[in-house]
Amino acid sequence: MKSKKKVSIGMAFTLSVTLLLSACNSEESSSSSSSSSKTKENEDKMEEKIVVYSPHGKDILSKFEQQFEQKYDIDVEWLDMGSQEVLDRVRSEKNNPQADVWWGAPSTSFDQAKDEGLLKPYKPKYADTLEEGFYEADWHWSGTSQTPEVIMYNSKELSKEEAPKDWDDLLDPKWKDEIIIRYPLASGTMRTIFSAMIYRDFKDSNDPAKGYDWLEKLDANTKEYSANPEMMYSKVAKGEGALSVWAMPDVVMLKENKNYPFEFIIPESGTPVLTEGIAVVKDAPHPKAAEAFYEFVNTPEAAKILAEEFYRIPTRTDIKDLPKWITDTEIKPMDIDWKVFQKESDAWMKHWDENIKSGDKEIKE
Repeated sequence: MKSKKKVSIGMAFTLSVTLLLSACNSEESSSSSSSSSKTKENEDKMEEKIVVYSPHGKDILSKFEQQFEQKYDIDVEWLDMGSQEVLDRVRSEKNNPQADVWWGAPSTSFDQAKDEGLLKPYKPKYADTLEEGFYEADWHWSGTSQTPEVIMYNSKELSKEEAPKDWDDLLDPKWKDEIIIRYPLASGTMRTIFSAMIYRDFKDSNDPAKGYDWLEKLDANTKEYSANPEMMYSKVAKGEGALSVWAMPDVVMLKENKNYPFEFIIPESGTPVLTEGIAVVKDAPHPKAAEAFYEFVNTPEAAKILAEEFYRIPTRTDIKDLPKWITDTEIKPMDIDWKVFQKESDAWMKHWDENIKSGDKEIKE
């Protein structure tokens, strides 16, 4: 009897231990499952803030800030500065990134940032609507719009017949003190135009000398290098200078939205056509929100808004019913090796700044 009782007690003890372990394992499994679920939830949950660096200006940035915040309830902070200034800032913050998204700059600036390890690859959901050339091979950036560069003139001061028809016409002595230019070193647009003028001969000679000579002659006719685009717009609109060189979409926007007396000439010999882009900053503080913003400002609806209200020519191939100024304008793009621009542009601009620019023409803010 004692033996049977001992066995029964042993079995009871074993059963108790088994049940206890089973309960513990079940609890651990449940806890693990719950923890896994929470982890996934945390991974999918977007942050409550996003920081955007952009040269697009307060009108565009304010509009998309409002729309994004309304949809996602995420606070948008943005800094409006020249595209070269964005690159310099992202570079200086490499070890402690402050920005999440860099929205707007020539592709050459993004390529430079990519080579310096400043950008995080991100392939957007709409990738199949972008043709080759409108994205970096590993998706460190993708193109958002195309920007042809043009000769801008004050239509109250000059008729279309009187306005320069090509880049070299700007060097005619009759335009002395009639040209007002956005200070190039802070502007991706102006750096591209100046680099294009050097590249025309450099592509064959591998020597920038003739390009530098061209810029010296342009400097002789230039009245002022304005510290920011708004200063340049205002002075040309007032007739303090009749001419500038700038991005075609901005010229159209200023004419139609602000009634500035601006018209443009597409240079007969061809013009650089920039691909404007967007990228996620490497080690962005708010990566999920960054990807959401990236997608949001490149939807078909956003592309239509940017085309109709802000005069941006989309890179996406699936945008229908674009404004007539886009569909009716014939552009002759210059044949440019953008890798040469990326490699040489900094040295070219440094030479211009130190050896060509007339210092008394530079206007500080």
